[in-house]
Amino acid sequence: MNTKSKIAVLGMMALSFAFSGNAAAQSMKEKTVMVGGAPMYPSKNIIENAVNSKDHKTLVAAVKAAGLVETLQEKGPFTVLAPTDAAFAKLPKGTVENLVKPENKAMLTKILTYHVLPGRYSAKEIWAAVKAGNGKSMMKTVEGEELTFWTKGKNLYVRDSKGNDANVTIADVNQSNGVIHVIDTVLMP
Repeated sequence: MNTKSKIAVLGMMALSFAFSGNAAAQSMKEKTVMVGGAPMYPSKNIIENAVNSKDHKTLVAAVKAAGLVETLQEKGPFTVLAPTDAAFAKLPKGTVENLVKPENKAMLTKILTYHVLPGRYSAKEIWAAVKAGNGKSMMKTVEGEELTFWTKGKNLYVRDSKGNDANVTIADVNQSNGVIHVIDTVLMP
């Protein structure tokens, strides 16, 4: 290889390292949280991140079946209480399969929007509201009904209208259009 070719190859290698370095530096600037084995990037929206979590396949499928993908890609902000696949598995057998049927879209939408709060609420803000509320805080969902937040020890919980409690297992998964708090139980309006 002649000298000009060597210089050209070295130049291309340097540019390649520079560009990959910029991409790595960008991802290092973002404080990611691992959810379902995937990094959740604050620069991506709720849907762009959720589709990568191996623990939220059922939730993503339900959001698609309810036609809420575009809504959760909008500016928001939204606070999403995101049940894991294990949370959906705790429902009675056949519940999820029944809910994703086209004829049950209204009920599915009601359940999913019950997991969304209008606005961005960090775990710290919810804890402060619970403290100010003498042990509980009521917050209205996009669906229209309220959820009750409460704490025990170092854990943050949310109670639905049926009296079921969900533990926040991963808090403050920041998104470009809101925040996700991973929960271990599906909430029912």
